[in-house]
Amino acid sequence: MRTARFTLDPAFTVGEVNPRLFGSFVEHLGRCVYTGIFEPGHPTADEAGLRQDVLDLVRELGVTAVRYPGGNFVSGYKWEDSVGPVEDRPRRLDLAWRSTETNRFGLSEYIAFLRKIGPEAEPMMAVNLGTRGVAEALELQEYANHPAGTALSDLRAEHGDKDPFGIRLWCLGNEMDGPWQTGHKTAEEYGRVAAETARAMRQIDPGLELVACGSSGQSMETFAEWEATVLKETYDLVDHISLHAYYEPFDGDIDSFLASAVDMESFIENVVATCDHIGARLKSRKRINLSFDEWNVWYMAKTQAEVSALDWPEAPRLLEDNYSVTDAVVFGSLLIALLRHADRVTVACLAQLVNVIAPIMTEPGGPAWRQTTFFPFAQASKYGRGEVLDVRVDSPTYETKKYGEADLLHATAVRADDGSVTVFAVNRSRTESLPLDIALSGLDLTEVVEHSALADADPDARNTLAEPERVVPHPAGGTAVADGRLTASLEPLSWNVIRLR
Repeated sequence: MRTARFTLDPAFTVGEVNPRLFGSFVEHLGRCVYTGIFEPGHPTADEAGLRQDVLDLVRELGVTAVRYPGGNFVSGYKWEDSVGPVEDRPRRLDLAWRSTETNRFGLSEYIAFLRKIGPEAEPMMAVNLGTRGVAEALELQEYANHPAGTALSDLRAEHGDKDPFGIRLWCLGNEMDGPWQTGHKTAEEYGRVAAETARAMRQIDPGLELVACGSSGQSMETFAEWEATVLKETYDLVDHISLHAYYEPFDGDIDSFLASAVDMESFIENVVATCDHIGARLKSRKRINLSFDEWNVWYMAKTQAEVSALDWPEAPRLLEDNYSVTDAVVFGSLLIALLRHADRVTVACLAQLVNVIAPIMTEPGGPAWRQTTFFPFAQASKYGRGEVLDVRVDSPTYETKKYGEADLLHATAVRADDGSVTVFAVNRSRTESLPLDIALSGLDLTEVVEHSALADADPDARNTLAEPERVVPHPAGGTAVADGRLTASLEPLSWNVIRLR
């Protein structure tokens, strides 16, 4: 096969990686919360009922901002239900997922969970703009963030949380363009309520960071027009606009599935163009950034049947996709797409964290384990900190039904503060190794620290309860640096991390 090539030069960069790019998402959906992160009585549970085996894996995964409590769930959410003595909290029907919500895990428990993850774990709170509005958002903000001396801040202290939660990052609703959303609105209706909510929240605290709802996907009929209309109302009041995207193979078309990041990059670039167009029309110097606060591989086609069959159970097994090596390679490519646009994508949330289309799986009363998708995320979070270098590949291509001609190589590189460089690369070929040649211009790099590859002779290999370590990254041989060039061979259908110093 023809060699894939690109040049790395510190003079040509994309931008600095915001740590929030490695965020995740906890929604009251299926077993994400109950028997996922929270299971009183589990052998590893701490005094708060949090599973310490899960906490250990979450720390290893390296998540930062954690979006909560939804997702579709938030559009019927009454935050008051989730605070105070657990025995007094009401049980509610959750229309989004046809389940019964017990509210045993609520706002205080979420904040406690984040604090136990570590200092990088930051709350990203969504307010309900589906069935509620400005008043309820302000009440939640006062309860969560005001120090003391008001009815709601004093109520928080009475509930056992004297110190404010300090939530800086807020989502103004969720997927309000979607007809499936409780309280679905037109762009005009949503833009108006989002603007009023943002304006009022900033009266309490001008320093908040706010995310307006963008389109639920590039395929939505109202895409781009929705963003333009919403931003006309909110441009000077918000900091980010959201993007959501999920990918799965259709009709056995694996080649198109492997090129999913082509669509993701197009989505990002089209939203950036729309934001900048509105900024220009408004003659504003402000730049709206992107919050890609839901993304993943999700076998969504089967979800509607799963949900429709439910009769209001507690924490049912929903959306528990078991990911293959193929899924992990696509997943890694989506991470590369986010890094390649780090100048504008400043928040991203992998949906979701545990059990529900998640990198971590658990059994009630039993073990927790890593899915195949765990490894690309953990490696990107660990080694993808610093400045993204501009990577423009010269690669062999292949034909896809959905996206036309696509590169076999998808890659990016991040330069750390100490001058070391990590290359993240995917070989989309299902049958052939891909020779790689990288010119290292202006970089004093002489050593390959590591070349790790996630690949398997069986592209459908998975980690399961019975075989939790069936798929793990392995060392790749033959990678070398000489005379200012890196040479390597990328295994067929592989995710690769090459660390240089």
